[in-house]
Amino acid sequence: MAHFAKLELEIDPSGFTSNTLLVVKNIFVVADDIPTSDGPLGENDMHIDGETWCKNFFGGENWKQTSYTAKFRGRYAQIDGYYDVAADEFIDKRMYASWSLNDNNEWVPPIDYPSSTTYGDPSLDPQPQYTVYWDEPNLRFLGYDIDPQTQLEGNEFVWDPDSSSWSATGRVYSESPYATANQGG
Repeated sequence: MAHFAKLELEIDPSGFTSNTLLVVKNIFVVADDIPTSDGPLGENDMHIDGETWCKNFFGGENWKQTSYTAKFRGRYAQIDGYYDVAADEFIDKRMYASWSLNDNNEWVPPIDYPSSTTYGDPSLDPQPQYTVYWDEPNLRFLGYDIDPQTQLEGNEFVWDPDSSSWSATGRVYSESPYATANQGG
């Protein structure tokens, strides 16, 4: 089966810029046996005849084939993600205003992801891991040593990229931080 992304020109849906972008509005699956000038669509990835078929069958002006296995166009298209015409690849939707695109068209935070995500006794196997979130208002990573049994209680830590270490904030969560922090990384 072939997957096609329906694209529409619109103002950046993330609201972080006023740029006009080709935004992925929907993704459709079509049969591999759709004819192209070079044989069946299933044997001819990214064939223009597949895009034309989608325009005629589904409507809309802008269609691009996407690969579920990321065999072409960088990655599988994502709803509200973008299509970069110059690079001929899909870009995931932008989650945070502070993040920017790197040379691989991936969104990256303004500081590096923590180089250490484990804590406690290093002889433990497996070693406990912080649950890491991006804290957009403060432009930093937070980590929680959430109890793996209850998933409800954890101490909060802040990542210091200068010292490559975690420091306790003194806050303890008695509920999941999923509701109070933005996940990242």
